[in-house]
Amino acid sequence: MDNNLLATSFSGVKFKNPIVLASGTCGFGENLNESFDIEKLGGISSKGLTINPSPGNSGIRIWETPSGILNSVGLENPGIQGFIDQHLEFVNSKNLVNIVNLSGHSIDDYIRGADLLNDYKIDFIELNISCPNVKNGGMNFGLKSEIAGDLVKKVRRVCKHKLIIKLSPNAENIVDLAKVCEDEGADGLSLVNTFLGMAIDIKNKKIVFDNTYAGLSGPAIKPLALRMVHQVSKAVNIPIMGMGGITSWQDALEFIMAGASIVQVGTATFMNPKKSLEIIDGLNKYVNENKVSIKDLTNIL
Repeated sequence: MDNNLLATSFSGVKFKNPIVLASGTCGFGENLNESFDIEKLGGISSKGLTINPSPGNSGIRIWETPSGILNSVGLENPGIQGFIDQHLEFVNSKNLVNIVNLSGHSIDDYIRGADLLNDYKIDFIELNISCPNVKNGGMNFGLKSEIAGDLVKKVRRVCKHKLIIKLSPNAENIVDLAKVCEDEGADGLSLVNTFLGMAIDIKNKKIVFDNTYAGLSGPAIKPLALRMVHQVSKAVNIPIMGMGGITSWQDALEFIMAGASIVQVGTATFMNPKKSLEIIDGLNKYVNENKVSIKDLTNIL
């Protein structure tokens, strides 16, 4: 079996295979590495980092829904310096692509964060623009194209690493948003982040989450995420990492055919920590049986 048929690249960075663990679902890799060899992956995207350490949200954090989960974990993380001191060496010791997810609550947060990471070995910064802008009434940066564009432009000026922008499906127009991010210097895009959802505890007659709303992920969102990846792929000339409800190699292949060079696996890891390995094995079998490389299947539809 030719394992090289899964090799691909994203904005000039080589991946041994197109499977990446999504931000917020794998920590920084240490715990999952106790279950399996994470070097079998193409890469990992870190837990979302902020300038200062954060305890995340209070109250219930995970709520199961039909074919998915709602999460209100929040940006629990050790802070950028904590990541550098405690986790970066481990990630860089592994043969996989290191994607650092960066979050913030103001443009200055993002700029300072990118600047702090400039002097360290990182393959990509994945800019999570689904965070509320506390200086603009709490509206998420990723909802309006002009606000997102201004953020990307200012981060691009200081960021020395390759820059991926993680798009929210809750945007007013995700295609316009993607084009603006490309125009302002993004090296790639990842989509989609979670959909905004809600849950009510009818027994206790109250809203489940302290923050009222939460992020929906899992198989329930896959058709919507797939459609958005396909739409965006037809509108931009930079590569895409697709995600949203991928639980099998067939799901992953659909995203690749629809326009994603790389796919990220998230909620499925909670269902089965080794699910990503099953997806890699399935893809490997498919490309070998069909005598075709994964690159040849990317964006064919």
